Amino acid sequence: MKFQNSKVAIEISGLKKTYGTTHVLQGIDLKIQRGSFFGLLGPNGAGKTTTIHIICGLTLASGGRVQIFGKDHLTHYREARRAIGLSGQEYNLDRFFPLHKSLTYHGRLFGIPKLKLKNQIEKLLHQFGLHEHRNHKTHKLSGGLKRRMMMVKALLHDPEILILDEPTAGVDVELRIDLWNFLRKFNQEGKTIILTTHYLEEAENLCQEIAILSKGKIAICDTKENVIQQAKGNLMNYFITEKQSEGFNA
Repeated sequence: MKFQNSKVAIEISGLKKTYGTTHVLQGIDLKIQRGSFFGLLGPNGAGKTTTIHIICGLTLASGGRVQIFGKDHLTHYREARRAIGLSGQEYNLDRFFPLHKSLTYHGRLFGIPKLKLKNQIEKLLHQFGLHEHRNHKTHKLSGGLKRRMMMVKALLHDPEILILDEPTAGVDVELRIDLWNFLRKFNQEGKTIILTTHYLEEAENLCQEIAILSKGKIAICDTKENVIQQAKGNLMNYFITEKQSEGFNA
């Protein structure tokens, strides 16, 4: 997949997902430009995580299409998956393996050459303050360290797109600030970031564009400045206003 030929990182068209009679996604459309820092917000049950799982090929859509750098994400699944690094909301770690061994196995799944993989693991463990824990088993790590490990896994194969589902949930302020600084630098290198978060100030501080999902539909998608302007200066006002109107009606 030739990333340099596409200015659009992710394009979603008419995306639907149903579970029985429950319509989780009701035909959403999104276009995320390459190099964007994109916030995907909304209340619990709005469809954020489902959307992410479909983009990553972890869940099949009931309808619609997803393209990664102009290529269908299922037809070109391997290339699309290599383009994406995912740090999910739930911990997805090898419970009984030391950190460095777990990362080695993970890197091999992406076909990273042995020496390059070793160097990348050492670099990321140092960068995220995990090197002194490299021989520890992941189930013995604190919640904050597990969250850092999820980030390392997501970044290991140097993806063009980084998807973060609630990356700072339950972590301390220091780690949160460190992660913000890292993500800004990562984005400045031309990488695309998609962030879901319940911390509205996090979206205001980091994101360039914001889409708000509600009841499986896009309520609004615009630049951060325009969304905040509509919310009279604070994203929280938008959520409160729309809630009082019985949901988002865009």
